Amino acid sequence: MREILQTMRDWFDQDKSVALATVVEIYGSAPRGLGAKMAINQDSLMTGSVSGGCVEGAVVSEALQVLKSGTPKLLHYGVTQDQAISVGLACGGTIEVWVERLTPQAFTRLERDLLEDRLAIIVTILSGENAGEQIYVYPDGNIDGHFFDENLNKKVDAELPEIFRRQHSQRRQFQIDGKFLDVFFDVLTPSPKLIIVGAVHISIPLVHYAKILGFHTIVIDPRKAFGNLERFPHVDELVNQWPQEFLESYPWDHGTYLVVVSHDDKLDVPALEIACKNESRYIGALGSRKTFGNHVRDLKDAGINDEQIARIHSPIGLDIGARGPEEIALAIITEMIAVRNGLEIKK
Repeated sequence: MREILQTMRDWFDQDKSVALATVVEIYGSAPRGLGAKMAINQDSLMTGSVSGGCVEGAVVSEALQVLKSGTPKLLHYGVTQDQAISVGLACGGTIEVWVERLTPQAFTRLERDLLEDRLAIIVTILSGENAGEQIYVYPDGNIDGHFFDENLNKKVDAELPEIFRRQHSQRRQFQIDGKFLDVFFDVLTPSPKLIIVGAVHISIPLVHYAKILGFHTIVIDPRKAFGNLERFPHVDELVNQWPQEFLESYPWDHGTYLVVVSHDDKLDVPALEIACKNESRYIGALGSRKTFGNHVRDLKDAGINDEQIARIHSPIGLDIGARGPEEIALAIITEMIAVRNGLEIKK
């Protein structure tokens, strides 16, 4: 969504009418995931993608009708082989796309939350007489809007904690007064930031992988022999401070990923302590089970409770039989992406 914000802002500044198309269901495989977006203006110009080029032309045509009528539509591509061919879906699976007219006020709120890296969920009714109704929900419990049915509000509320935890868009079906309603939970996630404590050799490929995958990268190490631009020319921020000096004032959010790999308790433990007290998407600690056991002891001595400690992934990384810095870094980034995609990690 961030990739198309500026174009959409330009359109609204030019008083253009804008429709927003969102992938709300995938059957089988598809080029784009749930929540993928494309915007279309009244001049048939588009930005973004819902299928990697497969059905965009068909969606543009439908979006123009939505702009004229003001009535949102749920589009389904791939029901039959003939339909799949007619919209070019042979290159992927079957998808459903929700198309709605976006008001300037709704866009301004969407833009603000994304630019401020604020985690939010837009909950939209996709079916029935009340299709198109939306509420905005934030993890602090703030809810803007109210659905027509109190029972539906309660069912939606019951789903929110798990969806906020996974930060992954979901579609649900609820039975209300004997009728089934489809509801889409569209998760707006903060931009991903990776903080690495310890400018060791593993950190070099880890920064490289993270940047390819869209992370803003920060490496912290007070030891200039380790943390220097000769070793990390590709990092976004290189911080030659003690971790606690930097992290105490860092603006943590639900898009923050912390990895401690220094093998130095004076660096790792304070960083873990601060991370456990703040919002974050992922916390990982490199080291043996014995080393992590010592970290747990020190964290408890610092007042960190069991629930907070349970957020730490250790041993860090997925078990891929990694050997050497590059493979260990790959195992770490793979686990981070699994978490970002809402998968459960069991060790």
